[in-house]
Amino acid sequence: MPKKHLISGIIFILAAVCNLTLKAQKMTTNDKAPAMLDEKIKAPTAEKQAKELSIHGDTRIDNYYWLNERENPKVIEYLEAENAYKKTMMGHTEEFQEKLYDEIVRRIKQEDQSVPYKKNGYYYITRYEKGKEYPIYSRKKETLEAEEEIMFDVNVMAEGHDYYQLGGLSVSPDNKITSFAIDTVSRRIYTIGFKNLETGEILKDKLEITTGGATWANDNKTIFYTKKEEGTLRSYKIFKHVLGTEQSEDVEVYHEADDTYGCYVYKTKSKKYLVVGSYSTLASEIRVLNADTPNGTFEVFEARPTEKGGKHEYRVAHFEDKWYIVTNWEAENFRLMETPEGKTAKENWKEVIPHRKDVLLQGIDVFADYMVLSERIDGITQIRVKPWEGEGHFIDFGEDAFLAYTSVNPEFDTDVLRVGYTSLTTPNSTYDYNMNDKKLTLLKQQEVVGDFDAKNYESERIYVTARDGVKVPVSLVYKKGFKKDGKAPLLLNAYGSYGYSSDPYFSSVRLSLLDRGFCYAIAHIRGGQEMGRHWYENGKLLKKKNTFNDFVDCSKHLIENNYTSSESLFAMGGSAGGLLMGAIINMNPELYRGVIAAVPFVDVITTMLDESIPLTTGEFDEWGNPKDKEYYDYIKSYSPYDNVEAKDYPNMLVTTGLHDSQVQYWEPAKWVAKLRELKTDDNLLLLHTEMEAGHGGKSGRFARYYETALQYAFFLDLMGIEE
Repeated sequence: MPKKHLISGIIFILAAVCNLTLKAQKMTTNDKAPAMLDEKIKAPTAEKQAKELSIHGDTRIDNYYWLNERENPKVIEYLEAENAYKKTMMGHTEEFQEKLYDEIVRRIKQEDQSVPYKKNGYYYITRYEKGKEYPIYSRKKETLEAEEEIMFDVNVMAEGHDYYQLGGLSVSPDNKITSFAIDTVSRRIYTIGFKNLETGEILKDKLEITTGGATWANDNKTIFYTKKEEGTLRSYKIFKHVLGTEQSEDVEVYHEADDTYGCYVYKTKSKKYLVVGSYSTLASEIRVLNADTPNGTFEVFEARPTEKGGKHEYRVAHFEDKWYIVTNWEAENFRLMETPEGKTAKENWKEVIPHRKDVLLQGIDVFADYMVLSERIDGITQIRVKPWEGEGHFIDFGEDAFLAYTSVNPEFDTDVLRVGYTSLTTPNSTYDYNMNDKKLTLLKQQEVVGDFDAKNYESERIYVTARDGVKVPVSLVYKKGFKKDGKAPLLLNAYGSYGYSSDPYFSSVRLSLLDRGFCYAIAHIRGGQEMGRHWYENGKLLKKKNTFNDFVDCSKHLIENNYTSSESLFAMGGSAGGLLMGAIINMNPELYRGVIAAVPFVDVITTMLDESIPLTTGEFDEWGNPKDKEYYDYIKSYSPYDNVEAKDYPNMLVTTGLHDSQVQYWEPAKWVAKLRELKTDDNLLLLHTEMEAGHGGKSGRFARYYETALQYAFFLDLMGIEE
């Protein structure tokens, strides 16, 4: 838990909203204001308690700094008052929200299961039963006709918990014991346990404050895991545990002392090596150890750059007597190298696939006769199957814009590649692809229950010329019959940070908007990596404003080309995408009818100055370290919280989770309080806090869609759409 900041004399005034009722007048799509109320309802007001924050000769006054006291009962009261206000202001949509929720859930096949995959003699399956929130994990020995062995029924395990997340399933090499990890708070702090799959016994071993993952050595009794640092939640140490011993006896095998790095551990697909990786935004370092000798010493594969700000990212795969390295060493878009075992330093590396300016090499999968490359070309991930000798070929999926990826492929000696595929109009699909005869076999396509027909929807991809001349792709989907007359509602979504690419994927949930006349669009803005590594490099640090400018320019283009209008344009982004929302409403609030900022990172400068907060130290290479005046001044110029002004803002719904480990709840809470103080409009401003959840919202298969129903009702109500 982050350190408390003690501030005395905190007083605040809360509006009594719980018992108020409202009646909303019907709205027209030409009326930008929210529904008028029969009775004016006063929003909660957070007391202003001035806090001076000084650095570089500059002093900022933060009147709502006190909201970071998670254990302060008055903070909880304030959040609950905001929830009550939100409930009152959206009260007239409650029946509609229930309808939307039921509609979304009805499209989901109740009794469903994953495509089985085979590993080490067992088929593994995840399945769901009708009406139940959580999965059942099972396996079958050698054949799918064998008796089912239920490993975990999470529905039973989750009883009595408001939040429950099971992860980290990892079966021992002899198939007898599996690890599992549980988080019941939603802080992404997992406790690892172990289950004997032959007897059903839960072992006494318990590993606390971990990332959840467990990696087995080949002796079936030694486990390596990653511990989190309390407070910052940084993944900072690797420990070795022997079954049957106490966690206090575990041996520390690696300590990542540099607080700008995190670490992790895994085993190679070949099962020969254990790998400990260290990572920062710009650099990596890997250590390896033969999995047959768990008491040995991990050896450095290739050392991290020693100079400050040095850049070198790489990741490795092992096959037979060689290592294969995906690296950006002298290759911005990455290239593929190989090196013999025992000669891992980069002076021994030999190039296999050279760097290409127009192709981003994202990853590789290795098989006995083939290498499979995931390559991003013109913003789309293509899968290339390459024999060890020869050029290879791309898998043809028959669409221009899509998301394709390699799925679970645990075996080397096979000609069959398991792949996943989806597009804006094609439900999630799992295929087996025969790498010899190039045949795609559909194993399963997500079933959308009801009268869904993909032929009733259309998608397109356009390019918007940003203010500096760069072409920004935008992917759009809508129901056939959509008219580009400037009247239709449009929801524009984006992320634009960390090199994360927003791909065009299918969503059955999204149909609730499309079927009501909305167009859904994804802006592939800089800060992501859609168009190659340079797309990321030109959307971070001192070029971060390109991300915001791209989104605004895409918004203007959609309005100017009659996809929508400022009366009907909505925007949405989460986490770093919530930062994007905060920036664009400060820049051009007049463009948007309504905005949803989900778990938004909006207090950038204060957070990046506080190294006790989770994620801060590891993100200096993404945002810059404001202890450096150049970065301080730049971040301050766009940080949403620091740039709230006395002006009109769009209708807004802001969401957060009390236990959020990624973006602390107080950032959106402070932001809403400051917006309430300064904004000059009468538009909606709502804060929704999940009091028992974190960054990802509620756990469970269906419960998460209550918040989605709230979000959709927010958009639809503003357009006067009531059913």
